[in-house]
Amino acid sequence: MKKLMMAAALAAGMVSAAAQAETLSQKSLSLAEANQLATAAIQACSAQNYQVSVTVVDRAGIVKAVQRSDNAGPHTVKASEMKAYTALSTKNPSGKVMESAQSNAGAQNMRDVPGFLLLAGGLPVKEGDEVIGAIGIGGAPGGHLDEACAQKAIDSLNK
Repeated sequence: MKKLMMAAALAAGMVSAAAQAETLSQKSLSLAEANQLATAAIQACSAQNYQVSVTVVDRAGIVKAVQRSDNAGPHTVKASEMKAYTALSTKNPSGKVMESAQSNAGAQNMRDVPGFLLLAGGLPVKEGDEVIGAIGIGGAPGGHLDEACAQKAIDSLNK
C-alpha cells in the first residue's frame, strides 16, 4: 500500500512539473497603447471629416479603450466593438471575414456568431506575427474608410 501511495505522489508531482513547464508567455496590448490607437484613429478619421467611434480590445477580446467623436451616431460604439472583436477572434481584418462569408457557403453562418459584425473596419493589432489585440471603427461613410483610419492608427503605433 505504501508503494502505491508513493507512486501516486510521484506521478502527481510529475504532472505538476509538466503543467508548470507549459506556462504560457504572451504579449499583450497595454492600456497606454490602446489609448494611443484610439486617439490616432479618431485623429485620422477626423482629418477626413468622419464622425466615428473607435474600440480597442485586448488579446482576450475585452475592451481596453473606447473613444467617440462628438457627432458620431450612437450605433457606432457597438459597431466598432463588434468589428474589433471579429478581427481579434479571426485574426483577420473584419472586411476579409465578410468577403469570406459572402463567397464561401461554408462560412456564411459566421454572421450568426455572437459578437461578430461582418463589415470592414476591424483590424487585428500584431506584434510580429502574434495578435495582441484589435481595433474597430464605425461611422465613416464606408467600412473601407473605417479600415483605412484603423490602419493609420496601427501604423502610428509601430513608429
